[in-house]
Amino acid sequence: MSGLQAPRGAETIVKGIAGEFGRPLKVVSAPGRADFLNTHQDYKGLPVVPVAVNLRTYAAAVSKLPDGFEVVSLNLRREGREFQDRFPLKPQLRGRGWFGDYLRACVIALSEYGYELKHGLKVVIDSDVPAGGGLGSSAALEVAFLKLLDSYYGLELEKSELAELAFKAENAIMGIPCGRLDQYGSAYGRAILLRTRPPYRVEELSLEGLKLVIADSGIKHRVAAIHPVRQAEIEQGLTQLLELEDLPAEVRSLLGKRYWEPKWEELKLEVLEPYLSRIDPKAADRIRFTLLMHRSTVIALKLIREGSLLPDELKEVGTELGAGFQEALGAVMNRQHELLRDLYEVSLPELEEIRNAMLEAGAYGAKISGAGLGGALIALVGEEEGTRVAEAALKAGAKRAWVVAVDEGAREEPLHRGDA
Repeated sequence: MSGLQAPRGAETIVKGIAGEFGRPLKVVSAPGRADFLNTHQDYKGLPVVPVAVNLRTYAAAVSKLPDGFEVVSLNLRREGREFQDRFPLKPQLRGRGWFGDYLRACVIALSEYGYELKHGLKVVIDSDVPAGGGLGSSAALEVAFLKLLDSYYGLELEKSELAELAFKAENAIMGIPCGRLDQYGSAYGRAILLRTRPPYRVEELSLEGLKLVIADSGIKHRVAAIHPVRQAEIEQGLTQLLELEDLPAEVRSLLGKRYWEPKWEELKLEVLEPYLSRIDPKAADRIRFTLLMHRSTVIALKLIREGSLLPDELKEVGTELGAGFQEALGAVMNRQHELLRDLYEVSLPELEEIRNAMLEAGAYGAKISGAGLGGALIALVGEEEGTRVAEAALKAGAKRAWVVAVDEGAREEPLHRGDA
């Protein structure tokens, strides 16, 4: 499907599943997330701000199976692709990008966590979260499946456990170099500040009233093809910095050889800049990006918590004295997109064309959501501008667009008498 779309909602999806497979035993859902602030920072141990939106992935248990799992993806079926997977209670991964590996990895993660499932389920998956669209589709799938197992088997997992199990499934078991932003954003929902160094802490932020437009460029990307490259470039820069004999000891003590090792929050760009000019230019830009992106997020968090900014802070994010809350927050989004484009080089001409159209149509701010080099853009809009901004994105080349609201995290969906 293409064009301006609306989230289908739980009732529609559950009725569709029930009409084909019979009344489900359990249905749960988990939201996709907009990568709102501090994109490409979670894997470095820096705090990030995901916002859950009302595009959700649904997982329905439709029957009990004695010795394994059968999974049906309605999305893949609609695309004419291989859409069924079967695996035992103690599964192994198939590899080569197989969709069922996300679910197999969740069962493996549960087993390693100490939960041994005595029987399996037939599970039907249906989702409004576009795959490869920069909205955390894999995390929404993992969290929804784990929430279904939690609800059906009575495991009583906390939100943090759901998030950590989903992260372990994708990162440690599948070997995909993701951070924790997606899994925590989907498990907790709403808007959160996630601190990504242990102990992982979550702060709920008051952003319930945000209206966003999500524009899917239709250009597929893979995190595994983007993150390792940028991580290697950062590590090249760190190595070159540490090789400088005149690097001050106090700066050296804040660095490290791996991309997650520096004390990024304590480093000051103005102190580091003279030394960045003496290393590989691309590696230097990746380090500049990391520090400037985090600084703009610190400013945004002050705005969210206190409702206003000082004149120097407004100037730093590219807006003027007297700017309202949404104008200032939009300015931060624009600043972060420019950093992603210019210093991290994860934009594309097609993305820029869509973004410019959204801004011209009245969006306060617009930025890449996710790894970039394709995927989605998100725009902050006022109450009246959503449809106009979404239509402008479509006219500029986006394949799909949604006007969305902030939504809650993983949840069990009610079953009605009509779900049969």
